[in-house]
Amino acid sequence: MDKTEWKILKEIADLEKTPQGAYNFRVNGALDDRQVTANIDIRSKTDGKPGIDIIVKPGTRHESVHIPVVLSMSGLTDVVYNDFYIGEGADVDIVAGCGIHNTGCETSQHDGIHVFHIAKNAKVRYVERHYGEGPGTGENILNPRTEVYLEEGASITMEMTQIRGVDSTIRDTVVEVGPGGECVINEKLLTDGKQRAESNMEIILKGDDATGRVVSRSVAKGDSVQVFRPCVTGQAKCFGHVQCDSIIMDEAKIKSIPAIDAQDLDAQLIHEAAIGRIAGDQILKLMTLGLTEEEAEEKILEGFLN
Repeated sequence: MDKTEWKILKEIADLEKTPQGAYNFRVNGALDDRQVTANIDIRSKTDGKPGIDIIVKPGTRHESVHIPVVLSMSGLTDVVYNDFYIGEGADVDIVAGCGIHNTGCETSQHDGIHVFHIAKNAKVRYVERHYGEGPGTGENILNPRTEVYLEEGASITMEMTQIRGVDSTIRDTVVEVGPGGECVINEKLLTDGKQRAESNMEIILKGDDATGRVVSRSVAKGDSVQVFRPCVTGQAKCFGHVQCDSIIMDEAKIKSIPAIDAQDLDAQLIHEAAIGRIAGDQILKLMTLGLTEEEAEEKILEGFLN
């Protein structure tokens, strides 16, 4: 990879060099580099679809997998199908995400379909960052779809972030949680200009004592548009909570449609949603400390998203 591609890699995976542990780097629609370990295998698909299978052995602990995607060619459309098989009792970190550097007038697009099969009592921390940049006039489009299937006692914590440079995105997430399982989703999203973002989440609590939590924080600036549709369905004795907080600025538009669906007498489900602007007294307070109005605004937004 060249300097530009490494810069993108830093943004989406916080990497300045090849990491320890297992990794698979995909650049401009092709494999760039790969490393496996004794406990984590990565295999190219053999069914004709582009993508990889990541197999984590039962009991694997304190290991990580990095699977970033980089696009630096204008006009490229890239689609991948990645399947994760996490063995019983494993405890691993997975870092994904896609970054686009678009220098031309054509659209660059990446669609990533990730499916997680997480075995009994396994634990996964999943980080997905999306980022776009470049001097070109072509659009940057990212459409992730994530499916998670949690067996008994399994858990996943998902940090899904899109902060800059993505013109259009449709983000679909479906999670099925088994007995005693847990799903936590933290989503952060910022749009500006004429960017469009749609986030659809469906968390299905299928087993007794399953839990699901969704926390979404977003900022919409310029003429951008955001639509959120998170839904938690309780099919057993379970607990679910959806919280959507958004800051709206300029001429932006935000639509938040949280939903809860109780299908069992012992399902405890809660949803909250709030949309508002930055309070003027917050800006004034920071300006008295020496910040300009623009700097104060950025500080407030940074704190809110973090």
